[in-house]
Amino acid sequence: MPQLPSIQKLESWIDSYLNFEKTPEKNIFWLDTMKYFCKKFGHPENFAPCFHVAGSKGKGSVSKFIASILDKAGFKTGLYTSPHILNFIERVSGAQEPFEDEVYERAVQEIMNGVKSIKTEDLPQGRPVTWFELVTLFSFLVFRQAKVDYSVFEVGLGGRLDSTNVITPKISVITPIELEHTEFLGDTLEKIAFEKGGIIKNNTPVVIARQKPEVRKVFEKIAEEKQSKAIFLDDEVKNLNFRIKNISNCIHFYTDKPKNGNYIDYNCIKNNTTSEFASFFSLMDVSFSSKLFSRPLNFSLRMAGSFQAENAALAAIAVKTVLPQISEEIIEQGLSKARLPGRFEIIPFPQNYKNLPCLILDGAHTVNSVKFTMETMSHVFEGSDNFTLLFACAADKDCYDIAPLFKDKFRTVFLTKPGNVKQSDLTKLENAFKETGIFYDLNEDFEKQIKKAFDYANASNSILLVTGSFYLIAEVKKFMGKNK
Repeated sequence: MPQLPSIQKLESWIDSYLNFEKTPEKNIFWLDTMKYFCKKFGHPENFAPCFHVAGSKGKGSVSKFIASILDKAGFKTGLYTSPHILNFIERVSGAQEPFEDEVYERAVQEIMNGVKSIKTEDLPQGRPVTWFELVTLFSFLVFRQAKVDYSVFEVGLGGRLDSTNVITPKISVITPIELEHTEFLGDTLEKIAFEKGGIIKNNTPVVIARQKPEVRKVFEKIAEEKQSKAIFLDDEVKNLNFRIKNISNCIHFYTDKPKNGNYIDYNCIKNNTTSEFASFFSLMDVSFSSKLFSRPLNFSLRMAGSFQAENAALAAIAVKTVLPQISEEIIEQGLSKARLPGRFEIIPFPQNYKNLPCLILDGAHTVNSVKFTMETMSHVFEGSDNFTLLFACAADKDCYDIAPLFKDKFRTVFLTKPGNVKQSDLTKLENAFKETGIFYDLNEDFEKQIKKAFDYANASNSILLVTGSFYLIAEVKKFMGKNK
């Protein structure tokens, strides 16, 4: 969707502030400024009851699942996530779509007028205002302007000192913990868990994903100190089963139709006329039991992977704990409806590339997340072996451990940088693939390399996987928008 003029104005304004996403710096985390803003603007963070989600991976999916369930239950729901891929308001929206234009316009006017009226010397300790603080404040104002019934907040980084940690949620949710952002959060799992566990509030329940024993101990200690009920997925959920669907025969991969004749023709995809296409994005069947529910839950997901089954269970447990009156049917329907751009997002026959049978966009950028992406792809496209890879990552990513995950999986590999926002290290990236023994084609001009990858996949009837960075996903989507 086109960017609203008011949002463009907002982006230009806040881009002058310190942006951790673009220029990471140490010692820029504090809550004093957010608390000051909240008081200055009449405590918009308290307008509606909310859910708070932290973790190393999966927190965006869990947030989306929760919001989708609340939306299906009839609640007007605000969802705050990051990063955005194409449009800034992807960060601050309703459960399924953006709010009305007027909501954003009023919130833009409110934040810009309010912040500009603040004297620098009035800010706590004279500290500089950061980009993420302003975006978080904007989300509070948008949700108040929209008069939401519930809101869901995804933590940006860490938890304890994250800008979102001025809210008082009905429940906190913590997804699996990994070693990440060690220069900011600590160099051990225990230190990182301590930072993530900072979202646990006094006398407020917390739902926690399966964790390593040392991580679980950290959360148990924090919950005990806060007198908060800790609900661990290991203990609460039984018989968690999932089946990732094989959709290879549902796509016309090659010039010849599959032997069973079960394929989707390009024109049917384009016109959205087939029953196969209607169910195309249902990639995984999931079921599990819990004493919270009167029966086992059974549902399909549009996001695939073993971790997504657990993310869905986390979301279901969180919602049922806060709102026990919501039925099993509503929870199942809400989970099935959830979608997130750039999370194993499947686009059949991209515009002007009708010989490219399938494009997969996945923002995976850690060793474990890329591993899950590759496992998911092997299930979803089982029996297929014609794949092309377009990969880029930021300079701080562990490409030496990521590269081996791609070995012997792709006919051709295209490497580039993830756009102009994030700093990249192409020498390091090239060496990682060279040491792994993977043949590659590298070009720092990401626009040319994106086109080259698309042209090659189209000419070879190859499934194209784009992964390594959400910023690369954004550039691919921009490319696709120009080639409609």
